[in-house]
Parts: sequence; structure tokens; C-alpha cells
Amino acid sequence: MSVEVLYTAHAVASGGRNGHTETRDGLVKADLSVPKAMGGPGKPGTTTPEDLFAAGYAACFAGAVDYVATQAKLKPTSLEIEVAVGIGKDPTGFGLKVDITAWVSGLSEADAQKIVEGGHQFCPYSKATRGNVEVGLKTIVV
Repeated sequence: MSVEVLYTAHAVASGGRNGHTETRDGLVKADLSVPKAMGGPGKPGTTTPEDLFAAGYAACFAGAVDYVATQAKLKPTSLEIEVAVGIGKDPTGFGLKVDITAWVSGLSEADAQKIVEGGHQFCPYSKATRGNVEVGLKTIVV
């Protein structure tokens, strides 16, 4: 499958998981540290690649759900997406696990489920992880 690229993000990292990463335009900058739970120093004021992945996935997923809702002429009064990215040991070394929770208000449970599942099919992050990463999906109508 070929992609007609409309935008390309560029980021550079140095020092690995105990280093620094930033986008070429300088808008995103983060110092990194392996969490204590993984045997690292867990330095205060630092983040992890998993945090950055979760933030990007949450934003992309929310946009995908919004797009699907608009196409279906469904308008939730609010939509909030939380993405939890876990890292741990797997048979090949380390792997990721993702859990997505969508809080939707202003729609029936069936319509909320429809737009969230549609967003999961449409979201580029979901497409990239499909078949590679275990992804859990939960919709909560509030």
C-alpha cells in the first residue's frame, strides 16, 4: 500500500532512553529517563518514549473519532481519549501494550461505540499497531 505523504514530522534523539529527543522545528523537546520500575534512574522532570507515543496516539485517535462522528452526522457534546502505553517483557525481548479509553457524552451507547470503533479503524496509529501491538478499546458514555 502506498501513502501519498501530506506532512512529514522529523525528530532526533541522542542518548537513547536516558537522553534527549526533539523535533527538528524545536516545538517538542523532552529529556528522557528510564523509569525506576524498569531499573532506570527515573530522573525527575523527564519522560519516556511511551509517554510521547501515548500523547501522539491519543491526539490522533481523538481526531479520527471526531472525523468518523462528523461523517456519520453524530455530534458528541464531549469526547476525551486516554491512551495508556505499557512496555514490558515479551518472548522477543520487550513489547508494547496499548489501552484506549474513550469518554463520550451526548450520544447513545450504540452511537458512541460506533464512532469510537470507526475511529479505531480510521486512525493511522491504530492502523500502524494493528497486528503488531495488543490494543484494548473501551467506550464509556458519560
